[in-house]
Amino acid sequence: MGSITLGGNPVTLAGTFPKIGEKAKDFNLVGQDLSEVKLSAYAGKQVVLNIFPSLDTPICATAIRKFNETAGTKENTVVLCISGDLPFAHKRFCVAEGIENVVTASAFRSPQFALDYGVAMQEGPLAGLTARAVVVLNTVGEVVYAQLVPEIKQEPDYESALAALS
Repeated sequence: MGSITLGGNPVTLAGTFPKIGEKAKDFNLVGQDLSEVKLSAYAGKQVVLNIFPSLDTPICATAIRKFNETAGTKENTVVLCISGDLPFAHKRFCVAEGIENVVTASAFRSPQFALDYGVAMQEGPLAGLTARAVVVLNTVGEVVYAQLVPEIKQEPDYESALAALS
């Protein structure tokens, strides 16, 4: 179990956050068109997991835009932007913002995802949503970078995440 803060107030997380060198757990999330989004479908690619509470918040939206512009344009790399928002909200956001270089995935059917990645917020006003985190995987699915952002109202460390990509 980990913890973060929201506006300086402690929030307990359930699950175990991935560690460098570990093999990432597969998942089955929901894409904008209601199709399956599985980590295993991206075998052989570098994967950036941009995990966040909701795309309807300014910092989450900014992170999607930044990863769309940076990691989303790298060769042999896919960025998965993951939240509990419904797939329809993901689609609406991406169309409105012109987001084309990332894949969005909803965890609304998969509460196990938040537990498997140690980002399940257990208390506070955002309980039930995922904490903000970035996990970068190499082409064989091993964690090469992992940041659990300590304060929900902070942006992730984009530079370090991008530096982890080869």
